[in-house]
Amino acid sequence: MAEAAHFMDPEAWNRIIAKLPGAHVLQSSQWGAIKSRHGWQVVYCLWIEQGTDLRLIHNLPKDNVKIWAAALVLHRVVTFRGLAIPFNFLYTPKGPLVADWQNREVVSKVLDDLVEFAQHERAILIKMDPDVRLGVGVPGTEGDQEDQIGLGIQELLKQTGWVVSNEQVQFRNTILIDLSQSEETLLARMKQKTRYNIRLATRKGVEIRIGDISDLAELYSMYAKTALRDGFVLREPDYYLDVWTTFLNSGMATPMIAFVDGAPVAAVIIFHFAGKAWYLYGMSRVEHRDKMPNHLLQWEAILRAKAEGCAIYDFWGAPDQFIETDSMWGVYRFKEGYGGEVTRYIGAWDFPVNKPFYKLYTQLLPKLLNLMRQKGARRLQQSVS
Repeated sequence: MAEAAHFMDPEAWNRIIAKLPGAHVLQSSQWGAIKSRHGWQVVYCLWIEQGTDLRLIHNLPKDNVKIWAAALVLHRVVTFRGLAIPFNFLYTPKGPLVADWQNREVVSKVLDDLVEFAQHERAILIKMDPDVRLGVGVPGTEGDQEDQIGLGIQELLKQTGWVVSNEQVQFRNTILIDLSQSEETLLARMKQKTRYNIRLATRKGVEIRIGDISDLAELYSMYAKTALRDGFVLREPDYYLDVWTTFLNSGMATPMIAFVDGAPVAAVIIFHFAGKAWYLYGMSRVEHRDKMPNHLLQWEAILRAKAEGCAIYDFWGAPDQFIETDSMWGVYRFKEGYGGEVTRYIGAWDFPVNKPFYKLYTQLLPKLLNLMRQKGARRLQQSVS
């Protein structure tokens, strides 16, 4: 089934999924192409209406066929040092995409087919983390509202053998800004301190310009120093340059760089697809932080996304627990200043295809990740020294 990746036209795939609710840049053909260059096989899945039945296909459907769901599925084999048995697992990032999550027949068919595929591939597990909303607002506050559709899907997953994953690859929660509002309304919804810092950056001479391919090496250098300062671990440089170059060349990403006195001091790379923008990467220098370049950068990125016709700006990440000890708390306080809405999703769920090996995998994974972080930290220190 992995060979099915060769039968899907990349542009056609993007057109198809862009029409489905929750369409995500991590389900795009560009993301699949990148992952295929970094150790993954890619399988494209479509669920179409055929008479009274729902059928899974891996190629382009005929015209005027109703498409109920789609999933870009990544397939990888990982070998742990000292073990002869490889771990074979599947992951559909921010998928599957389903036309109607309230349609139990469709949802059940999609879930069953994904599990059957994982069994066919003799996988240890299959992981998914679709953007199915569990609620909005900070839990326990006045704005907290649960989403009954998401609660229902969560219950269905529990009933059918899926389990909440210990490995939440993507952020479970985020902050979204509705870009249909006027610029005046967007400003009015911000916290006063955020508006003040945006104006301060302008007064202090911070200038924003759009970057291009030629800026990416400099942006990676800044990103690496940001990672070292803030304590997160990066992959190899070639991975980020591949991601950024691929999406820039596809017209689906925009670097925006803040300058002070002609020198770059901060940057963001905003991705956009299917009427939505994501703040996926941000980097900054220590110099001139008092001039608040990051505040102006975000505001200019929001305005640009709005001007390009995006309906939603996704800040890409909020705490799992909205408490000050959460590692995301400081970043969250910055993001919430822009007046967006906290949105909580169901997060990542695993189906343990082989339960004994899944248990072993979940025991070994933290050790493997810790080793990878240590190795990554050493490599990062060397790269910026």
